[in-house]
Amino acid sequence: MIGLRKSSERGKTKIDWLESYHSFSFGEYYDPSNIHFGPLRVMNDDIIQAGEGFPTHPHHDMEIITIPLEGTIAHRDSSGGNGIITVNEVQRMTAGKGIQHSEFNASDSEVLKLLQIWFIPNQQGLTPSYEQKKFSYEEKKNNLLKIVSGTKEEGIIFINQDAEIFLSDLDKGKEIKHKLKENRGAYVHLIEGSANVNGFSLLPGDAVKAVEEEQILISALKNSKIILFDLAMNSLLQ
Repeated sequence: MIGLRKSSERGKTKIDWLESYHSFSFGEYYDPSNIHFGPLRVMNDDIIQAGEGFPTHPHHDMEIITIPLEGTIAHRDSSGGNGIITVNEVQRMTAGKGIQHSEFNASDSEVLKLLQIWFIPNQQGLTPSYEQKKFSYEEKKNNLLKIVSGTKEEGIIFINQDAEIFLSDLDKGKEIKHKLKENRGAYVHLIEGSANVNGFSLLPGDAVKAVEEEQILISALKNSKIILFDLAMNSLLQ
């Protein structure tokens, strides 16, 4: 079973310093058919103006991944985590039993673009923690680079959920495949460019949801940036 979700179908929040597109129900945007996909609960595509951001606020019982696409993020949280996160870096925050954090555009002149991703964790009340890692552009070039995993692997960010995230920078005319195991689903979101995914044509912001497919086949129609989620599809979370 596979289907296309167009960028125009996403929810949107727009205020003076923030433009945010919501793939799943978030804040004032509610779509009962798009609350989550397996354990993937939030996939927000954010544009934050220079010097602006989210002041200190709480989270609990979520695994939160932040991926900057342009610009730099200044992060600080109550677990002691803090730092500047830039393109080709990825941040993980386990909110667990409760955490306070802030995220701001670290630049006074440049726009910040990022993806913020939340997973429902496999257990509640975890100890809050923070991690960030750098991945090279070359590792993503015409390749699916695993950056997040629910198993502990060297050089890959660990989350408390049976889920994986892959990134790819795919040149026009190139093709990549990703095999899906039984009882797993894939969510493929096009960040930039133009691509064909299992017969569906995607433009930026479009996504494909796939369950019970043997593989995902991605063909770049233009130079493209792609994020792919490989998820355990627990029936309670579908």
